[in-house]
Amino acid sequence: MSDTTHGGAIVTSEPPRSPDDGLSPAELAAKYGLTVSGARPSLTEYVRQLWARRHFILAFSRAKLHAQYSQAKLGQVWQVLTPLLNAAVYYFIFGLLLGGRGGMDNDEYIPFLVTGVFVFTFTQTSVMSGVRSISGNLGLVRALHFPRASLPISFSLQQLQQLLFSMIVLVVILVGLGHYPGPLWLLVVPALLLQFLFNTGLAMTMARLGSRTPDLAQLMPFVLRTWMYASGVMFPLAYMLEKANAPGWLAGVLEANPAAVYMELMRYALIDGPHHQSLDGHVWLLAAGWAVVVGIGGFVYFWKAEERYGRG
Repeated sequence: MSDTTHGGAIVTSEPPRSPDDGLSPAELAAKYGLTVSGARPSLTEYVRQLWARRHFILAFSRAKLHAQYSQAKLGQVWQVLTPLLNAAVYYFIFGLLLGGRGGMDNDEYIPFLVTGVFVFTFTQTSVMSGVRSISGNLGLVRALHFPRASLPISFSLQQLQQLLFSMIVLVVILVGLGHYPGPLWLLVVPALLLQFLFNTGLAMTMARLGSRTPDLAQLMPFVLRTWMYASGVMFPLAYMLEKANAPGWLAGVLEANPAAVYMELMRYALIDGPHHQSLDGHVWLLAAGWAVVVGIGGFVYFWKAEERYGRG
């Protein structure tokens, strides 16, 4: 900056120095209390934010549940009809044509099959909803600031509500075939809670992967179909492994996979038959272990990418 004197001489003067001169952007932000928009909060704060939005999570899951079949004439009936039709197809193929019932009569095999279909569908739909929970809701993610884990949790909760509707039909089938309520039916509650925790953690893991790789939604149906056949949904897993002379280590791996574990718990609790009268104690340990490891691990894995969702 320059000034002209009365004698015509030009005198150069320096502009006044600002107290912020020489400060880095980080130092300026700290000085004036600025924070990064959408920055990832601490894990404890993140949990607190999720709890504060619990009513939104519940309302969003209910809205999605009602909207899912809003264009169909039968509406919410499809929530139950779809897995029942799948069970009917599997009964015809595996129960009649391929002889995969493992010596069970119809009054035991039909509840075995329907329970397996309902329980596996719970995990299957939670995973598929999780894959699309971020990539399929980018408008909401970019428009509003909220903990992004609300979305996969809400979708898993939607699938739990759908399963509870299906359980009403399952109870009717069980009673109609002579399997009446007893003390073991109370085990359904902890079994479903453990599976819900597992499903939610898996959905959050897939939500993070799906947010960066949208093509994952096209691949997952093939992965889930393979998982279904390897979990004994339509046939007793131990019977088929013995029939195929499978090595012991393979039988151990397949029987310990989470889908098979949660189905075994539900079948033991609900079905009164010679093939479901005992349950090894380690099955509950496996169910709890899968729920804790995948549930908590998936939550932390999702939280670590919180600030990247909806960007780019």
